[in-house]
Amino acid sequence: MATYLTASKQLLGNYACISTLEPTDIQVGDSVVVGALGAPFNGTFTVLKCPQYKYTGVDSETGEWTFDATIAIPNQLLYACTGDDVEFAAIYTGTVAFTPTCTWITAANLVTYLGVSITNPSDDYTLITQAVSAGNQFCSRRRAEAGYNDSLTTSPSGDVTLGTLMYSAALWRSRGSLENVFASFDGMGTAPQQSLTPIVKQLLGIDRPAVA
Repeated sequence: MATYLTASKQLLGNYACISTLEPTDIQVGDSVVVGALGAPFNGTFTVLKCPQYKYTGVDSETGEWTFDATIAIPNQLLYACTGDDVEFAAIYTGTVAFTPTCTWITAANLVTYLGVSITNPSDDYTLITQAVSAGNQFCSRRRAEAGYNDSLTTSPSGDVTLGTLMYSAALWRSRGSLENVFASFDGMGTAPQQSLTPIVKQLLGIDRPAVA
């Protein structure tokens, strides 16, 4: 979960428009938790728009949001919020919490990469979706820790996509395994289990931090 400090708040026509001190990966449709701004701003809300200009209210005829294109305000989030109007005010004590969800690869991508036929629904397909979710989140988090600033919805490059696929595939193949070896019925023994291999690190660019 990422938490950002606010820079301003405003409420007009039962819509709140707040801003954060720094850019975020929050997009329209994301759920955020707003705190320390006072009622009725606080709570869990769905972001309806990320406007670039000062919010001026709701058009009485069309019901559309209106903005002042002469006043640019970065990092804004607009959401439905019932309450009395609050004029624009700077406030740096509020918080916006957001749990990023990475979607670089899909279950279909992983099934194609694995080259297997899997029925949906099935236990194997359930594990596919779990491996995709875990792979996306882990790889994007490791990239962020290394200093990269990636979009959560679009993979930054083909090598990162492949690295995420390889890591997720290793997670799926490790089902039923014990400790650090893959499950096997082969009398020749078991193969070592390695999810975050050197080649995956190389593809993700996390073998060393990104150059500032």
